[in-house]
Parts: sequence; C-alpha cells; structure tokens
Amino acid sequence: MNHYCEALEQLRRKSAHKLKEIGDQWRTPDPLFWGINAMFGPLVLDLFADESNAKCEAYYTAEDNALVHDWSERLADLGGAAFGNPPYSRASQHEEQYITGMVHIMEHTMAMRERGGRYVVLIKAATSETWWPEHADHIAFIRGRIGFDVPTWFKPADAQQVPTGAFFAGAIAVFDKTWTGPAIGYVNRDDLIARGETALAQMRWMAPRFVQSHIQAPEFDPIPEMANRVWPAEVHFLFDQVPAAGSLPAELQNKIRSHINRMKLDGIATDAIIQQTIKLTTAMGATA
Repeated sequence: MNHYCEALEQLRRKSAHKLKEIGDQWRTPDPLFWGINAMFGPLVLDLFADESNAKCEAYYTAEDNALVHDWSERLADLGGAAFGNPPYSRASQHEEQYITGMVHIMEHTMAMRERGGRYVVLIKAATSETWWPEHADHIAFIRGRIGFDVPTWFKPADAQQVPTGAFFAGAIAVFDKTWTGPAIGYVNRDDLIARGETALAQMRWMAPRFVQSHIQAPEFDPIPEMANRVWPAEVHFLFDQVPAAGSLPAELQNKIRSHINRMKLDGIATDAIIQQTIKLTTAMGATA
C-alpha cells in the first residue's frame, strides 16, 4: 500500500473528523454525475474512486493508481466513456510513479486521449493553474457554484464540523479526439442537476420492473411424472408457503414439490421460487 492510501486509511479510522481533513475525498453528488452522464456519457469507468463513492461499476482506487493504467484499453472492453473527479492534493509518488498531482493527471489524460476514448473530467474552473487543460477538446463551464458531498466515513468532530458542502466554480473538460463540437461551452448548474434528477427518477421507476422481469425462475413445462415421494424439509417448507397448492390432487402436489426441488438445485432465490410456485399452482388449479 502506498503512503497516500495509508494516510487515507488512518483518516477513515478516526473516531471524529474536521472538514479540512476531507481533502481529496469530497464526493460527486449523484444528480450532478448523472447530469454529466446525460451530456457526455455513457460513463462506464470511474478513474478516481473507491468502493464507497464509485459512480461506475468499473473504477480505479487510489491503491490501483489510475496513472499507471491504460484507460483506453479498459474503455475498449467496457464500451463507453471515463469519468474523473480528480484529487487536488500536491504531487506525490510511489515507487517512482506519480499517484497524485493535477499536472500529472492531466498529462496522463491527454496521453490516453491520443490512444482513443472519451475522458470526462469534473474540475475547478481555475484557468490560471498550471494544470489547466488548455488542450482539452471541449470545456463546458458550469454557470453557478457546484457543491460536493462529504465521504460516507466522515464523522463531524463538533457542531462547527457539520458539513454544508464544498462549493466552487466548476467546469467539465472533455478529452476526445473525435469531438466535433465547439471548444468552449456553458451549462447552467440547475439544468445540469435537473437532467441528473430526471435520470435518477427514471432509474428508480425502472428498477423494480427490471428486477421483476429478470429475476424470474425458469419455466419447467411440462413437468415430468415423478415416482419420488420423499423430499427435503426445505422443499416442504417452500410448498407450505403457497397454501393453494395443498388443495390440489396429490399427484399435482408431488409435481409441484418436484418443481420446487429442481429450482433449489439450480440456485434460484427463495422469493423467486415462491412466485413461480404460485403461478404454477394457479395454472394447475385451472386445469385440474
């Protein structure tokens, strides 16, 4: 583990924290991220994250050190764009490789841009800084100061440390050599967040329907005749969760128990087994 990660781990383990200690660890709010995703995504790789704040299923942690990886190669496998809310701490190295430092982050981003892929970086609108990405293919300045969330591990040491957010003028830098739009643009903060809120609302609406349609036990039709009459106790327990099944003729009850047993052997979740058994019992009741 590099020294940056060691210091971060010690910080996380503290019983109380001060706001000034958060440093690189301010989190991008979900509505802001999804607004950026709507404009420049799909974003599928988070370049600077950990398991508690990653915005994408695929991500690099500080221990992974994104600056030693080929992001373009990863994006070629994932099929989307990369997102970064980079650390602003001073440049530091581990085993002669930079792990932080905005100058080095921007240099690596440009190198990846040359290899292909899109890299979308949320940064401070600090045009006087030496790291400012003058060679980005597009800069979208955000009208209105943007806020960030505290880390999930943050515990305020006292009332003065209760977070109100970190606010600063921001911009979105896009590195993509196939970009054909303008070099400079502007986006209203509230519009950006509204896009994100809309995307989140759609996901919340779709989530239960997606689960219902994808976590269904497989159909077994027709169910073969079974000479077996001895089933594990768990099969009987699941059978009893569907009271209507007990009213069917004995031969159909045995078929249902066989069906339950096969689903258990296939690793189907308990809730899905019960739902499938209810459907099967209803169908058998209609034809019995």
